[in-house]
Amino acid sequence: MQYRIEGSEPKAGPLPSQIAKVELVSREALCRCRRWNESFASVRKDHRFYEIVEDTIQPEFDYRYFLIKDAGGTVQDVQPCFLLDQDLLQGIGRHFKPLIDGVRRIWPRFMLMRTLMVGCSAGEGHIDRNGSVGAECMETLAAEILSHAKREKAPLVVLKEFPARYRPLLDCFKRRDFTRVPSLPLTQVNIAYASFEDYMMQVLGARWRKGLRRSFREAEASGPITMSPVDDIDAVIDDIYPLYLAVYERSRFNFEKLTKEYFRQLAQSMPDKARFFVWRRDGRIIAFTLAMIQDRDTVYGENLGFDYDVALEIHLYYYLLRDIMTWAMENGFRTFNTGGLSYALKLHMRARLVPLDLYVRHTDAALNWLLRWVLPVLAPARYEKALRKFPNHDELWV
Repeated sequence: MQYRIEGSEPKAGPLPSQIAKVELVSREALCRCRRWNESFASVRKDHRFYEIVEDTIQPEFDYRYFLIKDAGGTVQDVQPCFLLDQDLLQGIGRHFKPLIDGVRRIWPRFMLMRTLMVGCSAGEGHIDRNGSVGAECMETLAAEILSHAKREKAPLVVLKEFPARYRPLLDCFKRRDFTRVPSLPLTQVNIAYASFEDYMMQVLGARWRKGLRRSFREAEASGPITMSPVDDIDAVIDDIYPLYLAVYERSRFNFEKLTKEYFRQLAQSMPDKARFFVWRRDGRIIAFTLAMIQDRDTVYGENLGFDYDVALEIHLYYYLLRDIMTWAMENGFRTFNTGGLSYALKLHMRARLVPLDLYVRHTDAALNWLLRWVLPVLAPARYEKALRKFPNHDELWV
C-alpha cells in the first residue's frame, strides 16, 4: 500500500528557503509560543496532553520542544521531544532475557544509551503541519537534529512511533541515514454497525460468535455486572488505579508508567476528549477503561485496568470490549482503535493493523552503519507472531 498526504511530498535537495531555524527549548519558553496553543488540534492528544504528560509521569525524562521557525522568526511548527536512557533491547524476544541479564551483571549499561526521542512519551507521535509547510519543517528538522543531539550528549536519535501516513513527510530522515523499523502497531476495527450483535453476525465467524456468547453468559451468571461513565475521577481514583497497575505489571512491554495525577488531570483538562468508564459487580469496581475521542468518527481505547481475581475467571476483557464498542456504536463512531498487544484476539475481531514507525540514527556515522543492520533484529514487531497473520502485515515493513 502506498501512503500519501495530499500536497505533502517531501522536497529533496537543499534546505527550504521559508523554514530557516530550529530551536530546542524548555516548557517555560514554550509558554510564550502562540503556535503551541493550536498544536495537534486535529488529533486526540493535542497540546494539553503533552503538558499533562510532562507534569505527571516519568520525572526522570527531560522534556523539551523543537520550535521550527521561518526566516522571519515565526514558529511554524512545534515538535515535542524528551531525553532519556533508552534500553535498545526492550522489545527483543523474552527468550533472550536471561542472556541480557547475565551480560548486564558485568556490563550494567550494555545497550543502554542516552537518547533524544522525538514524539510523545505516552503514545504515538504526530506532525502538526501537512502540505508543503510540513514537508519543509521536517526537512529542516532532519538537517539540524543531529547537531542538537550532540549538544545534549545524546548519541542516539529516535522518532518514536509515527503513524505510517506520515512516511512521505518523514522520508527526509531516511535520506539523512535514519533507519526506519516498525514498532508495535495499533489496531483498528470497523464498527459501523447497528449493534454489537449485528457486528458479530456480519464480521465474526460462527465459532468465535459462539465462544463470545458463552463468555458473556458465564460473566453474567457470576452476578450482575454494570458499566457506567464516570465524570468525577477523584471519587474513584483509589479504586481504579490499582487495577491499572495490575495490568501494567503483567505487560511484557512497558514504557511509560502512568500516575493517579495523570488520570486526574486528563479528566479535568480534556473533558471534551477523555471518557472514563467503570464496571461494577456487587457494588465493587472490577474494571475500568479510558477512551479518547479523535473526531466524530473515531474513538481510541487507551488504558484499562482489571481486578484479576475476577477478570480471568469470567473472561472480563471480552465483556469490556463488547460494552465499549456498544457505547461507541450508539454514539455514532465508526472506527474503534486500540493499542498494541493482545493481537491474537484482535485478529479474531477482524481488526486491521495501523503501522507505527521508528526512525533511528546514531550520531557517529560508523556506529550508525552498524546500527542499520542490527535494528531490524531488535524491532519488537518481529517477535509478535500473531502480527504475521493480519492481512496487512506487510505494511509494517514496506
